[in-house]
Amino acid sequence: MIHKIDLASENLHSSFNKDYKPILTIASGDSIQLKTPDIQWGYSEKEGQERTFFTSREREEQLGHPIVGPIAIEGAKPGMVLEIRTNDVIPGWYGRNWAGGVPSWQNQKLGLANSERLEVDWKLNTETLTGSCEIGSKEFRVGLSPFLGLMGVAPAEPGTHRTAPPRYCGGNIDCKELTKGSSLFLPISVEGAMFSLGDGHALQGDGESSGTAIECPMEFVDLTLTVHENMSLTMPRANTAAGWITFGFSEDLNEAAAVALDEMVQFMQSLYGISKTEAMALSSAAVDLHVTQVVNGVKGVHAILPHGVIR
Repeated sequence: MIHKIDLASENLHSSFNKDYKPILTIASGDSIQLKTPDIQWGYSEKEGQERTFFTSREREEQLGHPIVGPIAIEGAKPGMVLEIRTNDVIPGWYGRNWAGGVPSWQNQKLGLANSERLEVDWKLNTETLTGSCEIGSKEFRVGLSPFLGLMGVAPAEPGTHRTAPPRYCGGNIDCKELTKGSSLFLPISVEGAMFSLGDGHALQGDGESSGTAIECPMEFVDLTLTVHENMSLTMPRANTAAGWITFGFSEDLNEAAAVALDEMVQFMQSLYGISKTEAMALSSAAVDLHVTQVVNGVKGVHAILPHGVIR
């Protein structure tokens, strides 16, 4: 069954909390279709149209990412796994990214913390999947690779949790590999899973260096949500065009890399029926470690086992 969700403030929130009431309850295997606002809580359907702005139904004191949800899935229980299959994701006609002018660690290192805050406006062409912008007197063009930066289920811990840092239950992962055709697997820690999504990106490099990708509304998102009763995870995992992916999150980049690598080595143990040391040896020959993002307080590393690299 396909469920359509309206873009409206009553369907948006800006934090995770296991006690939030779901906007919708669906069966495992059902799909959802929706639009998402841009990172500034606005949306414009076409060029020349003023943006409509939304707010959070939970009335948080400080707004984070505008996310749609939560969506409950029937039969989802702690210890199970939720698969989020991205069937389609189409960006809106515009996007923005920013650089400099804030005291982030990377701006301080690069001498940009006290510079003027630069905003770059992008025009996005969804037919050719290209984007263009003007910086100074020059025009720049890029190919687009749209994905959702934020997909997560509610954490088991009580209280309200910010959207910015990624967690064991997903959230603001910002992994550019989670494009159309990918599946993200998240450990479920609360009844119903309580899934939320948002943070549209038209294009992002690994690291998300300036702190923002090309942030954009999503004109069309189509996801299928499936509960796996006999699957067990403690961290997110993904199956993408690039390969199988495991994740690590920590304020310490070394620790994030260690978690992602450990998750991948354990996956390879079960996949190939080998010891941990043997899997570690194979990983050194076949697995790529990527810096997912370094800008969300909690940094991310993802390990990629390309499809067919080991035969």
